[in-house]
Amino acid sequence: MSNWLEQLKWDEDGLIPAIAQDHQTGRVLMMAWMNRESLQLTVDEQRAIYWSRSRGKLWRKGEESGHVQKLHELRLDCDADVLILIVEQLGGIACHTGRESCFYRVYENGAWKTVDPVLKDPDAIYHAGHAHE
Repeated sequence: MSNWLEQLKWDEDGLIPAIAQDHQTGRVLMMAWMNRESLQLTVDEQRAIYWSRSRGKLWRKGEESGHVQKLHELRLDCDADVLILIVEQLGGIACHTGRESCFYRVYENGAWKTVDPVLKDPDAIYHAGHAHE
């Protein structure tokens, strides 16, 4: 195991939260989990590869949607327990709802208000019968 991977504070499941941020705008696109293998592969392949907790397997972002995240820079926070991936989001859509960012709801007057438009219908992104990313 590479030393740089051992310097991270993995949780009890061997995971670390990873935030994807747009390399041009700085907008937070999404948050997902990584394990040692997915992080090593992300660095090796220079594209975001996460660990899907629900599916229990590696998740190459964009493998189904085509919305690959090309890695520009990898950053680690001061406590060594959160990663930021500075990425180029191909297709401009990170969220499985067809929006630019997964963070498309804003708290307003006691309720969550959707403020970002759907850029592409999820049914047009994903083939019928496949789970969303």
